[in-house]
Amino acid sequence: MAAISIHPSVDNGIRPTAKDFAGGTLVCKCAQNPVEVTVKSQSAHNHACGCTKCWKPKGALFSVVAVVPRDKLSVSKNAEKLAVVDTAATIQRHACKGCGVHLYGRVEKTGHPFHGLDFIHTELSPQTGWSAPEFAAFVSSIIEAGADPAQMGAVRARLRSLGLEPYDCLSPALMDYIATHLAKAAGVLKG
Repeated sequence: MAAISIHPSVDNGIRPTAKDFAGGTLVCKCAQNPVEVTVKSQSAHNHACGCTKCWKPKGALFSVVAVVPRDKLSVSKNAEKLAVVDTAATIQRHACKGCGVHLYGRVEKTGHPFHGLDFIHTELSPQTGWSAPEFAAFVSSIIEAGADPAQMGAVRARLRSLGLEPYDCLSPALMDYIATHLAKAAGVLKG
């Protein structure tokens, strides 16, 4: 039986994070006048995501998505081709109107734990060295996109074989980050 395909950027192994990598560009899939985004930072919290909102390449079960500081991301070419996919979503995903690729997602709600971070797909970059995927989030959500529920054990085993611990939420570190943000906002924690 062939290995389950998770995502083209991880199926043949995960590239390591490059020490001292300081960012690069993300480019949509349009053959002419592609949208280009410049990121002046290394990414963090890179992970495979099974949610139904994240952009996935054709045939992929998961997206691969990371975050960067909002102030380190700018649209450097063809910004007029971008549109928000779902204005009601917490993460405002900016996609190319030509090819449909999501170039970045931004949380506009100032009280949200992820405000100040932009979500990116490092596979759209010609540069290598971005942070390596560390875990898989929202694994059960791939069922909502049409994955066979009977295959979920095999999917989780494949994720683990790639070094991506599967969660049906975010990683423990990110869940702790969210809880800390909420506790500080509520005055339960200081600082």
